[in-house]
Amino acid sequence: MLRGVSLEVRDGEIVAIIGPNGAGKSTVLRAIYAQCDIRRGDVLLDGVRLTGTPAHRLVARGIAGVPQGRTVFPSLTVQENLDLGVYHEGGHPHPAQLEAVWARFPVLGERRRQRAGTLSGGEQQMLALARALLSGPRLLLLDEPSLGLAPRLQDQLFATIGAVNADGVTVLMVEQNARRALALAHRAYVLELGQNRFEGPGPALLADARVQRLYLGRG
Repeated sequence: MLRGVSLEVRDGEIVAIIGPNGAGKSTVLRAIYAQCDIRRGDVLLDGVRLTGTPAHRLVARGIAGVPQGRTVFPSLTVQENLDLGVYHEGGHPHPAQLEAVWARFPVLGERRRQRAGTLSGGEQQMLALARALLSGPRLLLLDEPSLGLAPRLQDQLFATIGAVNADGVTVLMVEQNARRALALAHRAYVLELGQNRFEGPGPALLADARVQRLYLGRG
Protein backbone atom coordinates (compact mmCIF):
# COMPACT_ATOMS: atom_id res chain seq x y z
CA MET A 1 0.00 0.00 0.00
CA LEU A 2 2.82 2.44 0.87
CA ARG A 3 5.57 2.96 -1.68
CA GLY A 4 8.28 5.10 -0.22
CA VAL A 5 6.15 7.51 1.82
CA SER A 6 8.34 9.82 3.88
CA LEU A 7 7.13 12.33 6.44
CA GLU A 8 8.38 14.28 9.42
CA VAL A 9 6.50 15.52 12.47
CA ARG A 10 8.25 18.18 14.52
CA ASP A 11 7.68 18.97 18.18
CA GLY A 12 4.65 21.18 18.74
CA GLU A 13 3.15 20.76 15.28
CA ILE A 14 -0.17 19.62 13.93
CA VAL A 15 0.62 17.63 10.79
CA ALA A 16 -2.23 16.46 8.55
CA ILE A 17 -2.28 13.68 5.99
CA ILE A 18 -4.90 13.97 3.26
CA GLY A 19 -5.55 12.31 -0.08
CA PRO A 20 -8.10 10.22 -1.97
CA ASN A 21 -9.49 6.93 -0.69
CA GLY A 22 -6.93 4.17 -0.99
CA ALA A 23 -3.96 6.54 -0.91
CA GLY A 24 -2.49 4.85 2.17
CA LYS A 25 -3.29 7.54 4.74
CA SER A 26 -4.53 5.28 7.54
CA THR A 27 -1.86 2.72 6.69
CA VAL A 28 0.77 5.29 7.69
CA LEU A 29 -0.69 5.44 11.19
CA ARG A 30 -1.07 1.67 11.36
CA ALA A 31 2.58 1.29 10.37
CA ILE A 32 3.66 3.65 13.15
CA TYR A 33 1.52 1.74 15.63
CA ALA A 34 2.84 -1.68 14.49
CA GLN A 35 -0.57 -2.74 13.17
CA CYS A 36 0.90 -3.82 9.83
CA ASP A 37 4.23 -5.16 8.62
CA ILE A 38 6.91 -2.79 7.36
CA ARG A 39 9.07 -4.49 4.74
CA ARG A 40 11.30 -1.49 4.08
CA GLY A 41 11.88 1.77 5.93
CA ASP A 42 11.83 2.84 9.56
CA VAL A 43 9.80 4.68 12.16
CA LEU A 44 12.01 6.98 14.24
CA LEU A 45 11.31 8.98 17.38
CA ASP A 46 14.06 11.43 18.33
CA GLY A 47 16.34 9.42 16.05
CA VAL A 48 15.62 6.14 17.88
CA ARG A 49 14.24 3.28 15.79
CA LEU A 50 10.73 2.25 16.85
CA THR A 51 9.84 0.09 13.85
CA GLY A 52 7.64 -2.81 14.96
CA THR A 53 7.47 -1.71 18.61
CA PRO A 54 4.20 -3.04 20.12
CA ALA A 55 1.50 -0.46 20.81
CA HIS A 56 1.66 -0.83 24.59
CA ARG A 57 5.37 0.01 24.52
CA LEU A 58 4.73 2.99 22.26
CA VAL A 59 2.35 4.38 24.90
CA ALA A 60 5.20 4.22 27.40
CA ARG A 61 7.34 6.15 24.90
CA GLY A 62 4.75 8.94 24.74
CA ILE A 63 2.71 7.98 21.66
CA ALA A 64 -1.06 7.59 21.91
CA GLY A 65 -3.60 6.90 19.18
CA VAL A 66 -7.29 7.27 18.47
CA PRO A 67 -8.14 4.76 15.71
CA GLN A 68 -10.81 5.31 13.10
CA GLY A 69 -14.36 4.72 14.30
CA ARG A 70 -15.98 4.76 17.72
CA THR A 71 -13.23 3.00 19.64
CA VAL A 72 -14.76 2.88 23.10
CA PHE A 73 -15.72 -0.12 25.23
CA PRO A 74 -19.52 0.16 24.99
CA SER A 75 -20.37 -2.00 28.02
CA LEU A 76 -18.05 -0.02 30.31
CA THR A 77 -18.91 3.33 31.85
CA VAL A 78 -17.29 6.58 30.79
CA GLN A 79 -15.18 6.49 33.96
CA GLU A 80 -14.08 2.88 33.31
CA ASN A 81 -13.09 3.75 29.75
CA LEU A 82 -10.99 6.61 31.07
CA ASP A 83 -9.35 4.33 33.63
CA LEU A 84 -8.00 2.29 30.72
CA GLY A 85 -6.18 5.39 29.50
CA VAL A 86 -3.78 5.00 32.42
CA TYR A 87 -3.80 1.19 32.50
CA HIS A 88 0.00 1.21 32.08
CA GLU A 89 0.20 3.27 35.29
CA GLY A 90 -2.16 1.17 37.40
CA GLY A 91 -5.54 2.09 35.94
CA HIS A 92 -6.48 4.87 38.35
CA PRO A 93 -6.24 8.45 37.07
CA HIS A 94 -5.04 11.06 39.53
CA PRO A 95 -7.89 13.39 40.61
CA ALA A 96 -6.11 16.30 38.94
CA GLN A 97 -6.05 14.37 35.67
CA LEU A 98 -9.78 13.76 35.86
CA GLU A 99 -10.50 17.38 36.70
CA ALA A 100 -8.60 18.36 33.54
CA VAL A 101 -10.72 15.90 31.53
CA TRP A 102 -13.98 17.24 32.98
CA ALA A 103 -12.87 20.81 32.26
CA ARG A 104 -12.07 20.03 28.63
CA PHE A 105 -14.97 17.62 28.07
CA PRO A 106 -17.78 18.70 30.45
CA VAL A 107 -20.30 16.27 28.97
CA LEU A 108 -18.07 13.35 30.00
CA GLY A 109 -18.07 14.56 33.58
CA GLU A 110 -21.85 14.77 33.53
CA ARG A 111 -22.06 11.20 32.20
CA ARG A 112 -19.15 9.56 33.95
CA ARG A 113 -21.35 6.72 35.27
CA GLN A 114 -23.16 6.19 31.96
CA ARG A 115 -22.27 3.24 29.71
CA ALA A 116 -20.16 4.41 26.80
CA GLY A 117 -22.33 2.57 24.28
CA THR A 118 -25.27 4.85 25.11
CA LEU A 119 -23.37 8.04 24.24
CA SER A 120 -23.85 9.82 20.93
CA GLY A 121 -21.26 9.38 18.20
CA GLY A 122 -19.69 12.73 18.96
CA GLU A 123 -19.56 11.99 22.68
CA GLN A 124 -17.93 8.63 22.03
CA GLN A 125 -15.28 10.32 19.89
CA MET A 126 -14.60 12.81 22.67
CA LEU A 127 -14.30 9.91 25.12
CA ALA A 128 -11.79 8.13 22.87
CA LEU A 129 -9.77 11.34 22.61
CA ALA A 130 -9.91 11.99 26.36
CA ARG A 131 -8.79 8.43 27.09
CA ALA A 132 -5.78 8.83 24.79
CA LEU A 133 -4.84 12.15 26.39
CA LEU A 134 -4.85 10.62 29.88
CA SER A 135 -1.73 8.67 28.93
CA GLY A 136 0.11 11.99 28.70
CA PRO A 137 1.31 11.67 25.10
CA ARG A 138 3.98 13.73 23.40
CA LEU A 139 2.56 12.60 20.05
CA LEU A 140 -1.13 12.00 19.40
CA LEU A 141 -2.16 9.97 16.33
CA LEU A 142 -5.69 10.65 15.07
CA ASP A 143 -7.26 8.57 12.31
CA GLU A 144 -10.27 10.27 10.68
CA PRO A 145 -11.44 11.95 13.91
CA SER A 146 -14.34 13.83 12.30
CA LEU A 147 -15.74 10.84 10.39
CA GLY A 148 -19.52 10.66 10.72
CA LEU A 149 -19.85 13.74 12.93
CA ALA A 150 -22.35 16.54 12.32
CA PRO A 151 -20.84 19.91 11.32
CA ARG A 152 -21.42 21.41 14.78
CA LEU A 153 -19.60 18.51 16.42
CA GLN A 154 -16.80 18.76 13.86
CA ASP A 155 -16.34 22.40 14.88
CA GLN A 156 -16.05 21.32 18.51
CA LEU A 157 -13.65 18.51 17.66
CA PHE A 158 -11.25 20.64 15.61
CA ALA A 159 -11.30 23.33 18.30
CA THR A 160 -10.38 20.68 20.86
CA ILE A 161 -7.53 19.38 18.71
CA GLY A 162 -6.20 22.92 18.40
CA ALA A 163 -6.43 23.42 22.18
CA VAL A 164 -4.67 20.11 22.87
CA ASN A 165 -1.86 21.14 20.54
CA ALA A 166 -1.63 24.56 22.22
CA ASP A 167 -1.08 22.69 25.49
CA GLY A 168 2.05 21.11 24.01
CA VAL A 169 0.85 17.85 22.42
CA THR A 170 2.16 17.18 18.92
CA VAL A 171 -0.54 15.84 16.57
CA LEU A 172 -0.36 13.66 13.45
CA MET A 173 -3.82 13.49 11.92
CA VAL A 174 -5.34 11.61 9.01
CA GLU A 175 -8.53 13.42 8.05
CA GLN A 176 -11.15 13.08 5.32
CA ASN A 177 -12.32 16.67 5.78
CA ALA A 178 -9.34 17.99 3.85
CA ARG A 179 -10.25 21.67 4.00
CA ARG A 180 -10.62 21.70 7.77
CA ALA A 181 -7.46 19.65 8.24
CA LEU A 182 -5.35 21.93 6.03
CA ALA A 183 -6.72 25.05 7.71
CA LEU A 184 -5.74 23.70 11.13
CA ALA A 185 -2.41 22.02 10.32
CA HIS A 186 0.97 23.69 10.54
CA ARG A 187 2.15 21.36 7.78
CA ALA A 188 0.50 18.69 5.67
CA TYR A 189 1.19 15.86 3.26
CA VAL A 190 -0.97 14.83 0.32
CA LEU A 191 -0.67 11.13 -0.51
CA GLU A 192 -1.66 9.43 -3.74
CA LEU A 193 -1.27 5.73 -4.55
CA GLY A 194 0.91 5.22 -1.50
CA GLN A 195 3.36 7.99 -2.36
CA ASN A 196 4.01 11.61 -1.43
CA ARG A 197 2.33 13.91 -3.96
CA PHE A 198 2.47 17.33 -2.27
CA GLU A 199 3.71 18.66 1.05
CA GLY A 200 3.98 22.05 2.69
CA PRO A 201 2.31 24.41 5.16
CA GLY A 202 -1.36 23.52 5.62
CA PRO A 203 -2.78 26.94 4.59
CA ALA A 204 -0.47 27.05 1.55
CA LEU A 205 -1.73 23.67 0.33
CA LEU A 206 -5.30 24.80 0.96
CA ALA A 207 -4.70 27.74 -1.39
CA ASP A 208 -2.76 25.68 -3.99
CA ALA A 209 -4.74 25.50 -7.25
CA ARG A 210 -3.43 21.99 -8.00
CA VAL A 211 -4.52 20.67 -4.60
CA GLN A 212 -7.88 22.41 -4.96
CA ARG A 213 -8.45 20.90 -8.39
CA LEU A 214 -7.32 17.37 -7.57
CA TYR A 215 -8.46 16.90 -3.97
CA LEU A 216 -10.79 19.67 -2.87
CA GLY A 217 -13.24 19.68 -5.75
CA ARG A 218 -12.48 23.19 -6.98
CA GLY A 219 -11.33 24.56 -10.30
